[in-house]
Amino acid sequence: MAKQQVIHTDVLIIGSGAAGLSAALRLAPHMKVAVLSKGALSEGSTDWAQGGIAAVLQAGDTLESHIEDTLVAGAGLCDRAAVEHMVNHGPEAVERLIDLGVEFSKYEGENSNGSSYHLTKEGGHSHRRVIHVDDATGHAVQVALMNAAKAASNITLYENRVAVDLITQRHVGGEKRCHGAYILDRRRQVVDCFRAKSVILATGGASKVYLYTSNPDGATGDGIAMAWRAGCRVANMEFNQFHPTCLYHPKAKSFLITEAMRGEGAILKLPNGERFMHRFHDMAELAPRDVVARAIDHEMKRQGLDHVLLDISHKPTDFVISHFPTIYRRCRDFGYDITKEPIPVVPAAHYTCGGVVTDLNAQTDLPGLYAAGECAHTGLHGANRMASNSLLECLVMADSAAGDILKQSNELAEPLAAPPWDESRVTDSDEEIVVTHNWHEMRRFMWDYVGIVRTTKRLQRAKNRVDLLAKEAEDYYGNFRVTRDLLELRNLVTVADLIVRSAQVRHESLGLHYTLDYPDASPTATETILSPDECA
Repeated sequence: MAKQQVIHTDVLIIGSGAAGLSAALRLAPHMKVAVLSKGALSEGSTDWAQGGIAAVLQAGDTLESHIEDTLVAGAGLCDRAAVEHMVNHGPEAVERLIDLGVEFSKYEGENSNGSSYHLTKEGGHSHRRVIHVDDATGHAVQVALMNAAKAASNITLYENRVAVDLITQRHVGGEKRCHGAYILDRRRQVVDCFRAKSVILATGGASKVYLYTSNPDGATGDGIAMAWRAGCRVANMEFNQFHPTCLYHPKAKSFLITEAMRGEGAILKLPNGERFMHRFHDMAELAPRDVVARAIDHEMKRQGLDHVLLDISHKPTDFVISHFPTIYRRCRDFGYDITKEPIPVVPAAHYTCGGVVTDLNAQTDLPGLYAAGECAHTGLHGANRMASNSLLECLVMADSAAGDILKQSNELAEPLAAPPWDESRVTDSDEEIVVTHNWHEMRRFMWDYVGIVRTTKRLQRAKNRVDLLAKEAEDYYGNFRVTRDLLELRNLVTVADLIVRSAQVRHESLGLHYTLDYPDASPTATETILSPDECA
């Protein structure tokens, strides 16, 4: 068996997407940084993002307008200070990407709005303010950040590393603090100890807790679960955003159809060609995502449909292909020509609006531990994330986290030595198939009972099953050598429990949380904050 290693660094960043790499690049000129990726560097959610980045970049738009649009989409639950922080720093975040070489789409011909970049409009936005690279913005951003990180002498990139748990005072004694993390090297099949003065969680969301999702395989809530086990509070976990339009095809694996397509005129229809979104919201196809997803879900259940249709074939062929080249090619691969016919779409779990509670420096409740991006709860999204505010939050909060670490760099204490990972009393699992079955069981009942539309009875059924799976997951964890599948199951069960608990607490329908037993919103919106101490 390979020998365990102890790796020392100034800052440990768990996650290699927009948040993780952005923070690393800001820190690298001053400190030694280690960035961990669960698989290859490009396998995170950032690379999958199609739409773009919301920022005020042209005449006629204002910071206040972006702020107000976000507050409205968040259904009264956003923290205004957080919204202002993100929006105010949006333009400079975009400029940093341009400096790294991201080639955002530009207008062809003249543009009277004071910007040379093509800005699109997405749900909830009152102006065109979403800057993009055709329909593959995340890929372009990810490539630029990876290239810059690979060229930085002070950044060490570790692929195929799965975080097991954070190292805290529970392991080393002393004051309450994070000292690093235990990390599984998937290739060597050994758990190493990464010691660091500061740790940044940039692990993304938890949409793989649901049966259907637009997210990659790694979106298993690792950072949220690890922070919870380390004593950090989480907030608003009941608000899970379901993207309204994912391609419905048995081999498509929920391929996302960007909201920008509706922003450029695509229409939602029933199989008979009838439009329906005008019956649900004045903004029709450009209503906030929760409204659109719930409308599609309603029509599918009302008529017993497997899907609805999204149609942009009324637009000129050149326009469609030039604006959505990736979607055009992928749909052709599955037998659909979006320039000539509508395509079948369904909602799928897309974004975790809640997460680990942080301040605007990205600090969590645990000293030395930061969280940025989808795994964090800053107060930006409220009860419903507005389109393309996610990459914005990643970039801005990564910079905030790095800035706070640099500010304290001279005062940061050396991490205490942690004991090596102990596998002396565990064995290789002879029940891997059970782990797989538990994974599928959880994703199915979360989809059925804790999905787009909920009830009190459904939530209680989900809680009963979560409690059973949690006991089994801990039994596997305590008796068998850790594997990626086991670690992800353990984390997803923890996240599922947090989602169900949060949903049970909210006796109202607000934003992304819709329950048939409480269809109206309360007069005053309040956050759902769970504490490990109170839930013990």
